[in-house]
Amino acid sequence: MLVYTLRRINLFIITLLILTLIGYSILRLDPLSPWAIQDFFQGWFTYLGQLSQMNLGVNLHGDPVIDEIKMVFPATLELCFFAMVFSLMVGIPIGTVAGMRQGKVLDTVISFSSMVGYSIPIFWIALMMIMFFSLNLGYTPVSGRHDLLFDIQYVTGFATIDAFLTDDPMRLQLIQSVLMHLVLPCLVLALAPTTEVIRLMRSNVAEVRQQNYIRAARIRGLSTYEIIFQHVLRNAIPPIIPKVGVQLSSMLTYAIITESIFNWPGIGRWLLEALADKDYVSIQAGVMTVATFVLIANILSDLIGAMVNPLVRKQWYAVK
Repeated sequence: MLVYTLRRINLFIITLLILTLIGYSILRLDPLSPWAIQDFFQGWFTYLGQLSQMNLGVNLHGDPVIDEIKMVFPATLELCFFAMVFSLMVGIPIGTVAGMRQGKVLDTVISFSSMVGYSIPIFWIALMMIMFFSLNLGYTPVSGRHDLLFDIQYVTGFATIDAFLTDDPMRLQLIQSVLMHLVLPCLVLALAPTTEVIRLMRSNVAEVRQQNYIRAARIRGLSTYEIIFQHVLRNAIPPIIPKVGVQLSSMLTYAIITESIFNWPGIGRWLLEALADKDYVSIQAGVMTVATFVLIANILSDLIGAMVNPLVRKQWYAVK
């Protein structure tokens, strides 16, 4: 376990250093930037020193970029968190059903629906959902994190938590507004990861069903539900845990489009505005923040997946 963890930490450090080269190169794109007139490696070491002090520079307006990221990044994390929870809650049961009914009509329908859902452009499904649920039915808001009539005091940056912590007399209405504004962006952002979770679960469940211990469980007279919950899920879920970090990186990419369409004040929309303004300092800060978070999420998902996966533990003992 220790050797496996150290290897992942070393990989994280090496990858992060490579990313700092990319961030530093972005700063040098501006010919008027002081970074552009320095020697490359001398300036890179200076850049590393600033990053170690959490100094990401100032934007075109003279404001510290780190303060802006503290405002916008929690909004993106909140959206991605609920989208990922929705993906797992929907994808695992549906993928399990498809795997248990492999080759049957239900499996074909689920697989076809997943393929269609994965292929649909995210901007198109977002616009269609806005037209249907917001404009035609009036069930959900069109954009934003909450109604403009409310003012949420910044505490954690997560609107759902800050709404609960507020002492506003209209707190219940504020919580309802935050949750309703979260519905459509969350559903749109969760579409692609949900289809991927379904595919992974279907494949793992179908593979587990062929194992001898499943046949032995049937011979012992266990019911289908007992086999699924006691044997199938316990062995099919651990292999997909490391892939959650990969899905999170894809989700952050989709979040840029989602935040732009729903006017969600997250780091994706903030990066698009920085690109439009050619604010290279903000761009490199956003790239470094998102990339670092993705790396941390991937390493944590690998470690958690290895801890709960008996096969990986067996490999550790074999190495020892």
